[in-house]
Amino acid sequence: MKTLVLVKKYTLGLVNALKDEEEFSLVNRELNEFSSLLSTHPELSGALANPLIPGARKSIIVQEILTRAAAAMKTTRFVLLLLEHGRLSLLPDILRNLPVLWHEKKGVSTFEVSSVVSLSESQQEKLKQKLEELEKRPVFLHFKNDPDLLAGLSLRKGNVIYDASVKGHLNKLRERICEG
Repeated sequence: MKTLVLVKKYTLGLVNALKDEEEFSLVNRELNEFSSLLSTHPELSGALANPLIPGARKSIIVQEILTRAAAAMKTTRFVLLLLEHGRLSLLPDILRNLPVLWHEKKGVSTFEVSSVVSLSESQQEKLKQKLEELEKRPVFLHFKNDPDLLAGLSLRKGNVIYDASVKGHLNKLRERICEG
């Protein structure tokens, strides 16, 4: 629970520091690239998490990496803030929440749409239009494939899941049968 609170705190802080869509896209991309670098180089992430390496040395390493990547100042400051407070391990969770909180700040509802196969552009657009009608505000859709669904869609908005999948219907049917 404490981790979720920290993730939201840092994510909101970053969202409030970003001024426009262009800066959001840039910082989001750069943070994702840095996070990817950490996940593909365990020796680097291990060194940055090692309590025996002085914080000043870790800071120099991170600054060198981000300077070579020509990262924006806000990206560098944010990563250094996480490093300084020993919260660099929160970066993947922050990145998952960043688009949601950014769009929320802009008055846009975010839905995660899961399907077995990728939806066509026309299907995506129809779904978006229908959700905008229901929400009475703009929506942002994040699409992902989930082979466990069998068929249909699963929509997630925050903690609420709308399950229109065959798997979901089968689970409901099983529950009814078990209830008698």
